[in-house]
Amino acid sequence: MTVFCRPAPWLALAMMLGAAPALAASGPPPDYILTDNADLAFTSPDGATRIEQYMKDGGNFDVKWQAWARRGEQMTELKPEQGYGAGFRFSADSQWLVRMQKTGSGEQDLFLYHVENGAFISATKTSLSDLAWAYFHSRPDTKRMKLDYHISANLMKGTEDAYRRLGVDWPANRYLVISLSGEMDKHPKNVAVKGLANWRCRYDLSTGSFDVPAMFAKGNAEALNWEIRR
Repeated sequence: MTVFCRPAPWLALAMMLGAAPALAASGPPPDYILTDNADLAFTSPDGATRIEQYMKDGGNFDVKWQAWARRGEQMTELKPEQGYGAGFRFSADSQWLVRMQKTGSGEQDLFLYHVENGAFISATKTSLSDLAWAYFHSRPDTKRMKLDYHISANLMKGTEDAYRRLGVDWPANRYLVISLSGEMDKHPKNVAVKGLANWRCRYDLSTGSFDVPAMFAKGNAEALNWEIRR
């Protein structure tokens, strides 16, 4: 005969808690302080999301920054943690978010986030800037170009109106226009600075792919030959 024994209430509760996933704390650690710099606070067009940035100063130039997206009482960290504060720009429908992250003197990366289940999460496995540079170096006309410093990926203004200022009629909330710049160590003696200046490409949010519209061709050719003579 099989005997069934009901577990004690405390044992059942312990089993239930052991099986449940641990809930992550919502918000930055207590040693990260919310910046009062108004230029580092951003709100989505629909007003539902506010970007807050927190700084931890460990002394000896050991400064760390965390960015958090606040939606009501819910907070989600926009990873990765960085050494500087950042700029942010939303798409017009508030579903996409680009982080313009300073990484050093004259250098910048881009990170892309997308809303899923009411929270912003990373939209790409690697940074958007790394993807843009990989596309740049995959092209026959640019793959041999080597840049040494001031390497920067920039998001061009215009996400709020689908870049109408460029005279285009692109679908809303679909494209990002990215410009790439950098400088070279080696250049002729009569040249003060040589490198890449404002080479532009377009990122399709719906397909995750890059292209270069024909309207960018002339400017990109000039960008590849940019230099400042002494």
